[in-house]
Amino acid sequence: MKYFILFIISLFTIIPIKSKNMTDSLYVPRYESTFFTSSKSQAFFCDACGCAAGNGSSGFESLLNPQFIGIKYLAQHYKAKENLFVEDLTQDQYFNILQLWGKIPVNEKLSIYGSIPFQFHSKKTLQGDISISGIGDASLMGIYELVKSKNSFHQINAGLGVKIPLGKFDEKGITGVNPSFQLGTGSWDYQLAMNYKFQKDRFAMLINTDYTIKTENKKHYQFGDQWNYSATAFYRLWNSTQSVLSGKIGFQGEVFDWNRQFSEVMPKTAGSALYGKAGFEVSFSKLSLGTELMLRAYTNLAGGDIEAKSRFSLFLNFGL
Repeated sequence: MKYFILFIISLFTIIPIKSKNMTDSLYVPRYESTFFTSSKSQAFFCDACGCAAGNGSSGFESLLNPQFIGIKYLAQHYKAKENLFVEDLTQDQYFNILQLWGKIPVNEKLSIYGSIPFQFHSKKTLQGDISISGIGDASLMGIYELVKSKNSFHQINAGLGVKIPLGKFDEKGITGVNPSFQLGTGSWDYQLAMNYKFQKDRFAMLINTDYTIKTENKKHYQFGDQWNYSATAFYRLWNSTQSVLSGKIGFQGEVFDWNRQFSEVMPKTAGSALYGKAGFEVSFSKLSLGTELMLRAYTNLAGGDIEAKSRFSLFLNFGL
């Protein structure tokens, strides 16, 4: 599956779009975008981030300043089979992430993205509630603008990154129905990301894909590789010289490979999920606020023993 997914990602690089050399300065003024206003504009960008080990990702497309620091909250809800001898999914599992993130430009085309999450997860069992909390795995990624059309309607960006294993991996946690109930994978993982943007007047479309290669940790456990994909349509509802309000709607999917222990495949660890999503983003001067609600359209996780339910995210960013 790994090579098939990498092939799909590579298809983005052959979209026939004219490119031109950028003449903007490093980051002042902000990149031009007719989607916002002619006097003060922002840009679409794909900023990769995600859960350390949960069966999901936070989603990473948004209308953000080209360079920013901010904070993001992500809540995920799952149902799991607590008792293997019954068919009902009775165990509620909640994954919560409070993340500090930012993107700093290196030159006209290259930016560095980084994030550090604090996680607090809980699940309800017959023996009582179980909670874990602490710092998660940090992410660091270089994001490069590959192509930008002459009329600025089309743009392709690519990213290459690494996940640093700062979060605690509990070997006892892998014996439960959801081995991803962890603060971290305990492994150095690597990510490839790419996005395509179409933008004209009040409308924009953003297509994202990323693939995470997960390696074996010191406990000889390896979480399965993960492929995320999404498509989101944005529409500018209102704008002035200082502020912008836009709505968005789309879908996001995730595919998980098998987990392995001592190189042996672990049963009921692969799967996939698909969400529909909607939200809005508003900016005022250098501040950007956004929120998104995701509802499950399809789920087949852990052989049916885990069911994805919903997600909610909220972020506040300050443009540099």
